Amino acid sequence: MMADTAKNAKRVAVVFPGQGSQSVGMMNELAEQFSEVQAAFDEASAALGFDLWEVTQDETRLNKTEYTQPALLTASIAIWRILQDKLSAKDAAPMYLAGHSLGEYSALVAAGVLSLGDAAKLVHERGRLMSEAVSGMDTQMAAVLGLEDEQVASLCEEASQNAGIVNPANFNSPGQVVVAGTQVGVAAVLGAVEALGKKAVPLKVSVPSHCELMNPASDALAALLGETNFNEPQIAVIQNRHAKVHSDLAEIKTALIEQLSMPVQWAKTMQKMAACDVELIIECGPGNVLSNLAKRQAEPIAALPSDKLARLEKLEAALSEE
Repeated sequence: MMADTAKNAKRVAVVFPGQGSQSVGMMNELAEQFSEVQAAFDEASAALGFDLWEVTQDETRLNKTEYTQPALLTASIAIWRILQDKLSAKDAAPMYLAGHSLGEYSALVAAGVLSLGDAAKLVHERGRLMSEAVSGMDTQMAAVLGLEDEQVASLCEEASQNAGIVNPANFNSPGQVVVAGTQVGVAAVLGAVEALGKKAVPLKVSVPSHCELMNPASDALAALLGETNFNEPQIAVIQNRHAKVHSDLAEIKTALIEQLSMPVQWAKTMQKMAACDVELIIECGPGNVLSNLAKRQAEPIAALPSDKLARLEKLEAALSEE
């Protein structure tokens, strides 16, 4: 059964970041204060068969997607474990969990659906499959700013017909849509955006996530998920594919498979939380990308990161406010 959160003192949701939030030494400060950090990395390393903590200290390896993904997942779960007592003490069990792209796996670990070890192996292989799917291709992702979702989708469709494959990848907030595809396809969209007097920013990523170029990786991921043990969620997880909560395990797996080649519906996820009167979003993982996005939604929600000691102190103070 999912946790009953009707009596929460504060209406809280917890979100987990995806690729792009990693940085060398991202967990060093917390590791000095909390044993949960090293314990989580030891657990994931044992499952993977290599030292994941060393990866977080090595920029070259950390930025390769097959290593980025398990490192971010494990960092997020280490912080989640640190937060457990703090949330419990404030009677602030989360109403919802959600994760942006890769972060959805972190959310499912936090919800009890996956073990950390199984999830680390899954995302390590997920990253490898994603890289393999576009091996030898020139690909790109870019953030388009200042256009409606429908306008960006139309530009992608036109570019795909006339230049090269490009799809909307992340609907992050009103006026911010990330596109992904072949380099020539993305370039065509960027040119069209500039012609409309709007801005587009190329992103430094190694793999174009959430576009049709990931279809081969989706097929292989489906086989892996079929071999992995999934448990009933103990906390509701809003999944990326349709910004919906699934309790049926087959539906959870299907959403993960489709997520790889279909866009992340992050703005709709935030809309769902706002409609349920979430008062505070806690970003559980390195960085503050999702905290910033929460403030840019049609209905902004207060959001706080939790990856530094000072940020944890600020979060505890916010949880104590009436």
